[in-house]
Amino acid sequence: MQLVVARIGRAHGIKGEVTVEVRTDEPELRLGPGAVLATEPASAGPLTIESGRVHSGRLLLRFDGVRDRDAAEALRNTLLIAEVDPEELPEDPEEFYDHQLIDLDVVTVDGTEVGRISEISHLPYQDLLVVKRPDGGEVLIPFVSEVVPEVDLEAQRAVIDPPPGLLDEAEAEIAGSRNEEPENDRKGDTADSGATEKDRKGDTAGGREDGSS
Repeated sequence: MQLVVARIGRAHGIKGEVTVEVRTDEPELRLGPGAVLATEPASAGPLTIESGRVHSGRLLLRFDGVRDRDAAEALRNTLLIAEVDPEELPEDPEEFYDHQLIDLDVVTVDGTEVGRISEISHLPYQDLLVVKRPDGGEVLIPFVSEVVPEVDLEAQRAVIDPPPGLLDEAEAEIAGSRNEEPENDRKGDTADSGATEKDRKGDTAGGREDGSS
């Protein structure tokens, strides 16, 4: 199975190095020296990693045969793709590959059917589950523990606990109107309204994107 493990960014310096947007939780395994990666577009590869280093919090890679800035810049936006055994599982049980998540049924904690996962969207700071609704619409579910408390691969379902408004805009309007009430009218409301960001359930990977391989 082919998994996207990184996207090449801009050239760095004049000796052929490039920045990469990492899409794997195991860059030392997938993006280590000697790794041979397919590419999208295919005409850009395959590429063999010669060396890598971290600079200012960003991973820099150099590929065999890429020796100057022009050659490095020509690779910009190229996806790096690793061949992975489809039976391979992430080491962390709270992490999942994309191919494990796609086509899972999505239900709320009270058993209400929401839809089916059709895609994983990998954003810089958070992954989103793209869920196809029975009516043909789509909803984006943040893949974080507080929103997706359970992923049951055996039962082929993901359980979500959506905040108001995530699935129903009317709920968001009601919640919003409550938040606009004068402070004196909100009896017994002593809970802190701020929410701290919890750890992701795990980067996702597989199919078109690799977020945890």
